[in-house]
Amino acid sequence: MTGEFELPFDLDAFLSDAGRGTTKSTCKEDEVIFSQGEAADSIFYISKGKVKLTVLSAQGKEAVVAILGPGDFFGEGCLAGQARRIATAAAMTECSIARLDKAAMIRVLHDAPEFSEKFMAHLLTRNIRVEADLVDQLFNSSEKRLARMLLILANFGKEGKPEPVIAKVSQEMLAEMIGTTRPRVSFFMNKFRRLGLIDYNGHLEVHSSLLNLVLHDDPHINSD
Repeated sequence: MTGEFELPFDLDAFLSDAGRGTTKSTCKEDEVIFSQGEAADSIFYISKGKVKLTVLSAQGKEAVVAILGPGDFFGEGCLAGQARRIATAAAMTECSIARLDKAAMIRVLHDAPEFSEKFMAHLLTRNIRVEADLVDQLFNSSEKRLARMLLILANFGKEGKPEPVIAKVSQEMLAEMIGTTRPRVSFFMNKFRRLGLIDYNGHLEVHSSLLNLVLHDDPHINSD
């Protein structure tokens, strides 16, 4: 009927009723969802909580390569022929996660155009993020890289209200993610707090004013 109000596509509700090959579960904090080297045979979707992806080198060095939140997919490499997981996924907080085995994912991508659009948007956003990360590493100072990472972790730029960064993100982890040292991160974090760009109050709270550091070359706060 012309003019009929159309409800937005509810991805969480869709995945709860997606049929065989799809399961929903709750993961406890620090619970491993899958490990590097395991068979890659499924895709995951985060309804609630935070998940980190880490990679372990042959020399035993571990690095955090991504922190994901509600609305993100992960493990999608199996759709492109990835036989083994190239990273370990672990819950940073209590998480609600949907798991779709590869066959189920292919089926819903084929049968549900709205779901396909959501998944394609995720892939495009992830690709843009990877390109932006590369540019960030090549051309930006470690101070700007840290500011950008804090904004990403606080969900600035995503739909919905930005949220405080969870306390579980340590300075060591931030240093790994932006390619610098922990003392350098500590120096900039203290500087951001002194300038009123972030607050510590039981958790790390990121203010929108931190965007100015990323978007503008302000000589008052630019260094490195």
